Amino acid sequence: MATARLAGKIEQAIGHDDNAVTQQDVASYREDGAGDPDETMKALVWRGKGDVRVESVPAPRILEPTDVLIKVTGSTICGSDLHLLHGAILQMSPGDILGHEFMGVVHSVGAHVDPAKVTPGKRYVASFQIACGSCFFCDQKLSSQCEKTNSNSMAKGMYGGRTAGIFGYSHFVGGFAGGQAEWVRVPWGEVNLLEIPDGVEDEKALFLSDVLCTAYNAVKDTRVYEGDTVAVFGCGPIGQMAARFALMERPKKVILVDTEPRLGFVASRWPEAESGKLELVDFQKLSSGATRKDTVVSKLKELTEGRGPDVAIECAAGEYAKGWLHKAEIALGAETDTSEILNEMVEGVRNYGRVGVTGVYVGYTNHFAIGSLMQRGIRLIGNGQAPVHKYWKELLGMIQSGQLDPLQMVSHRVRLEDMDKVYKMFDAREESMQKVFVQTKWSAPRAEGSPELSIL
Repeated sequence: MATARLAGKIEQAIGHDDNAVTQQDVASYREDGAGDPDETMKALVWRGKGDVRVESVPAPRILEPTDVLIKVTGSTICGSDLHLLHGAILQMSPGDILGHEFMGVVHSVGAHVDPAKVTPGKRYVASFQIACGSCFFCDQKLSSQCEKTNSNSMAKGMYGGRTAGIFGYSHFVGGFAGGQAEWVRVPWGEVNLLEIPDGVEDEKALFLSDVLCTAYNAVKDTRVYEGDTVAVFGCGPIGQMAARFALMERPKKVILVDTEPRLGFVASRWPEAESGKLELVDFQKLSSGATRKDTVVSKLKELTEGRGPDVAIECAAGEYAKGWLHKAEIALGAETDTSEILNEMVEGVRNYGRVGVTGVYVGYTNHFAIGSLMQRGIRLIGNGQAPVHKYWKELLGMIQSGQLDPLQMVSHRVRLEDMDKVYKMFDAREESMQKVFVQTKWSAPRAEGSPELSIL
C-alpha cells in the first residue's frame, strides 16, 4: 500500500538530515516570542479538516535580521488551498495561518536588510515560495528548490529531496505563517519581495506571487511551440492563464478540458472561444455517454485528426478522483492521488507527445498507464512548484505593456473577514467564483475594471 511505503521512507529520514537549516518554524505567531505582545491582527487559521476560521491572533514581529514586516494590502485563494481545507496536506496544526499569495506595503525591516533594496512605505509582492538567494538552486533562479528554507525531514524522506519553504502551507514545507492576514513576516525579504512600480494596480500585481508564474512555468517547462495543439486539463485560474500563455506561443489550437461553471466563465470572457482558436471540452457530458467513444481521450483524438494534441498540461491536482475505484483507494489509504487525469493525458496526446504536471500531487498513485508512456514515447514532465523568481520580472513587464491582463481571471473582490465563507464557496464553485482579490483594512481603493466588493 502507498501509505506503508510512505511510512517506511519517513521512518528512514526522520532524525537523519545532516543538511537541515536553522530557520524557525513559525506557522502561527501564537508561539512564545514569535508574535508582538502589543499588537493583534485578523487572520484566517486552520482548525482541522473542513474547518477554517477568521480569528484575532498576535501580529508578527522581526525574528531574524533578514526579515521584513509588511502590511497586507491584497491576498487571494488558490485551488491548492482547498487541499488544506480537505485535510489532504501533511503536518497541518490547529491555528496555522493560511495563504501563500499576498502583497503589501513594507512597514519595517531587519538590521541586515538594505533599505535601498526594500524600502518602508513602498509596495511589494511576495513570492509564494521562500528562497535564500544564495544556494545552488537559487543561483540558477530555481527558487522553488531552495536548499536552505525548509528543514523538514519528512519531506526529504518522502520525495528523496526537499523543496523550498512555502508561506501558509503546513510544516511539511517549512511552517511559515501565511498571507491571508493583515500582517506578514517575510523571511529573506530582499530576496522574496518584488517592488511594484507606480501604474500597476494591486489587483494585477498580486498574482505575480503565484498563479501567473505557475501557469507560465507550466507552458515554458513543458515546451509549447508555434503550431502545436495544446490540451489544458482544468480551467481554474492556473489553467486559464496556462491557456493564455500557450496562446501567446501561436499554437494551432488550445483545448480546455473541464466542466461547468468554469467552461461558461471562459466562454463569456475569451474571444478565442468564438474564433475556434480555443476549444472547450466538458468531461462530464462526455463521461455520461453510453459508448467507449464518449471519453476525453477519444474527444482529443477527434479534435486533432486522430493523433492527439502535441502537448497536455495538467492544472487540476491529484485528489479529485472520478471513478469509484480511485475514490475507494484514496479513502482506504491505498493511494494519495488518483492517476485518472494523468492517464487521460498520456493516452490522449500524440505519440512522442509531452505531458506536464502542474497541479498538486502529494504522494503515490496506482494504475498509472506506464505502458502507454513507454511504448508511445510520451515525455512526462513534473513542472514542480514554479520558480517565481525566474519569471516575475518578465511577467511584470507584460502587465505594464498591456500584453497580459490578470483581471481576466478575477471574478470577485472580498473582505478578509469573510475568508472562511470564501473557502466554502470556492470549493463548491458557487457564483462561478474564480480568482478573488481579498482586501484588508490596509488596501487601496478598488482599481477601475476590477470586481466590486462582495459582502458575504
